[in-house]
Amino acid sequence: MSTEESPSPPEPPEGRTHYAPAPVRVSRRPWMWTGVIALAAVVAIGVVIVINQAREPFEFESALMSAVAAGRTPAVTSAALALDRLGSGLVSSFVVPAVVVIGMLLWRRPWAAVFFVAAIAASGLVTRVLKVLVGRVRPEDILVHPDFGSFPSGHASNAAVIATALGLILLRTWVWVAGAAYTLLMMASRMYLGAHWISDVFGGMLVGAGAALVVWAPFAEKLYRENRMPHPPIWQRVEHHPRDA
Repeated sequence: MSTEESPSPPEPPEGRTHYAPAPVRVSRRPWMWTGVIALAAVVAIGVVIVINQAREPFEFESALMSAVAAGRTPAVTSAALALDRLGSGLVSSFVVPAVVVIGMLLWRRPWAAVFFVAAIAASGLVTRVLKVLVGRVRPEDILVHPDFGSFPSGHASNAAVIATALGLILLRTWVWVAGAAYTLLMMASRMYLGAHWISDVFGGMLVGAGAALVVWAPFAEKLYRENRMPHPPIWQRVEHHPRDA
């Protein structure tokens, strides 16, 4: 994301730890519109599923699901079931967000905590509404007991929103790489377990990433400024120059 900064302030007087970051303008529109396009694409796929497919899978999806089911092994099934538990119910909706929010607050990132909660809530709401409206049938050869509605995948949307939100908060390459790997593994596991068709998991990924980008836009400048401040844990004292207030 591009930024425009004013000239850096002089070094703080001796005995002071830092000045507040210089004013900054974050380029938000390209990222926000990327999120809007992602969400619009999910809606378009849902319309096609309802109107053209009568809520049934595409022909290639049925063939792919048969091939995946035929290649299952005990070891991979155990790993997929572990991801199922990690991304479902209480763990994904409350435990993981609570851990992230507590961590953000302990390390002095209050705006990041607010943004993270808002992104998770937005993604969950969009996913739930689309599940009800589309009402797509799930694969028959399924190894788990998910809730109603196959499109979009709630596990995939949850993984994608967490990965995208943390990437936008921390602005570190390794966070983006780890988040992308986690999301792809979650998507693959949902198909492997027979819980979703391939368009379901891609739809979920678009919902999670799109929701995070759209919600990020109004928080962008505050998050960028906050990211440039020091982040020692709250039990360590930090001296602030009066200009920080």
